[in-house]
Amino acid sequence: MKSVEPITLKANSAEIEAPSELQEQIRRRAYELFEQRGGEEGRELDDWLQAEAEITQSMAKLIAA
Repeated sequence: MKSVEPITLKANSAEIEAPSELQEQIRRRAYELFEQRGGEEGRELDDWLQAEAEITQSMAKLIAA
């Protein structure tokens, strides 16, 4: 199976990662949140949603700049 290279888009001089890269950033941030809570299980969705909000807000600020 051939792998697909991620693409980077540019808008107003800000780089926007392709969806696979965006998901990876969210995944990494969600794991950081999990670790900050001491590895408490059962709040994976909360971590994911918080990470998603943080990353998308950060990207929106870059695009608006």
